[in-house]
Amino acid sequence: MSHLPPPLNRLPFPVIGSPLFIISNPQMVIEQCKAGVVGSMPALNARPAAQLDDWLAEITETLAAYDAAHPQAPSAPFAINQIVHKSNDRLEQDMALCAKYKVPIVITSLGAREDVNRAVQGWGGVVLHDVINNVFAHKAIEKGADGLIVVAAGAGGHASVKSPFAMVQEVRQWFDGPLALSGSIASGGAILAAQAMGADFAYIGSAFIATHEARAVEGYKKMITESDSDDIVYSNFYTGIHGNYLKGSIRNAGMDPDNLPVSDPSKMNFSTGEGGKTAKAWKDIWGCGQGIGAITEVVSTADMVARFKREYREARERLLAMPY
Repeated sequence: MSHLPPPLNRLPFPVIGSPLFIISNPQMVIEQCKAGVVGSMPALNARPAAQLDDWLAEITETLAAYDAAHPQAPSAPFAINQIVHKSNDRLEQDMALCAKYKVPIVITSLGAREDVNRAVQGWGGVVLHDVINNVFAHKAIEKGADGLIVVAAGAGGHASVKSPFAMVQEVRQWFDGPLALSGSIASGGAILAAQAMGADFAYIGSAFIATHEARAVEGYKKMITESDSDDIVYSNFYTGIHGNYLKGSIRNAGMDPDNLPVSDPSKMNFSTGEGGKTAKAWKDIWGCGQGIGAITEVVSTADMVARFKREYREARERLLAMPY
C-alpha cells in the first residue's frame, strides 16, 4: 500500500463512491460517509449554481453533528467532483464554494490544471484525478494532483478499454501515491481484488444507483437490478467520448444498441429515435458499468455498504484459508 495523506489515511473502509452526474445528491453523500465510505457528487449536480452553497452546508453540518455523536466511529470524508475542462463556465464559482467549506477531497475530470490543484492543497484538501491511461496519469501527477483514479474497462459512463490489471500495474511502476481503481466493482470480493492488484481504494459508482437515496428514476434502478454485463454497450454516440450504457435504455429511446453509429468526438450529441423521439444523453440514456450482475435489488446506501463489508471479510477469510 502507498503512503496516504490525510484525510485518505483515516478511511473506515477502502471505498470511494464515484460522483454520478444528476444522480448523486447530498442525502446519498451523507449516507455513504456515515456508512464509512467516501461519498461524492459532481458540483454541476447543483442547479442553479447557488444551490451548491446550500448543499455543501448541509453535508458539512450533518456530518459534523454525526461525528460529534459517534466519536468512536466517525464518518468518512466527502468529495466534490469538478469538471476542469474549459467548457465548464462554473468552475471558478464552484471552486470558491469548495474553498469556503474546505472540501476534504476534490475529484477532477476532463483535464488536469495546476491552479486547481494548488487551490485545493492550499486549504488542506486532496486532489484525485481520474484517468483512462498511463499517459494521462503522468500528466495529472506532473501538474500536481495528489492521487489517481484509474478508470478501467467496464466502468460506468466514460471508461477505458484497458484491463484493470494492466492499468494498475503500469501506474504502480512509477507512482506510489493514492490510487483508486474503477471498473465493474460491485462486491466486497472485487474491492479486495482491487487492493490485491495494488490499488488503495475501490471506486464504485453503478452499484450506488440502485439505492433508495440515489436521484435516479425508478426505471433506471430497476433495470440495473435486472441486467448484467451482457446488457451493457460501449459507444461514443451520445457524448463523443466512449462510455458504457444500459442497452435497455437505448432500446427505450427507439434505437438499436447493437447498431449505433460512430460519433464525431468533437461534438456533444443528441440522439433521435424512431418517430422523432429525442433522447438526451444525460437523461434518457443511462450510463452503467459491467459489474451490475452482482446488484439484484434496490436497497439503502447503508445496506449496500454493509453488504460490501460482509463480502470483503468473507473474501479475506477465503484467501487466508488457501494453502498457497
